[in-house]
Amino acid sequence: RPRFEAGPMRTAEAFIDANLLVLLVVGSVDRDQVEKHRRTRRFTSADYDRLVRTIEALKSVFVTPNILTEASNLLESKSDQRYLNMLKDVIQKSEEIVVSSATAVRNRSFSRLGLTDAVLLDVVSKKRPLLTVDLDLFISASKKEDGSAFNFTHYQDL
Repeated sequence: RPRFEAGPMRTAEAFIDANLLVLLVVGSVDRDQVEKHRRTRRFTSADYDRLVRTIEALKSVFVTPNILTEASNLLESKSDQRYLNMLKDVIQKSEEIVVSSATAVRNRSFSRLGLTDAVLLDVVSKKRPLLTVDLDLFISASKKEDGSAFNFTHYQDL
């Protein structure tokens, strides 16, 4: 198994946010589309490769139903079924953690970050950190516990 080469993330399992899940799906369908797809233009094919290496180094990748729904909506895949088919494959290889919405809305960050992020803030920890490109989410998760989030943006230029 390859080791994560880009930074201090040393963990066996992690959560992945919806934006990175979309990058994973788009790049897995067609690596050349990463820089062209409406939702992944901010990334490069090297970012996709780095994400794949990161995920391959993990024993488990965790998602929530909220992340999966958001990623599905961001993919806007009605015109291209390849994205939904790839998302289906990713879902089947991931571990899904469910947090009730009633629990998530009790998080102080709910009104600022929304439901998907409030759910993540309920489950991330140093043992199961979050890999994200969302700065607000990264900051909030980092405040919960040091080492409970890694900002993928910090690794993009490595």
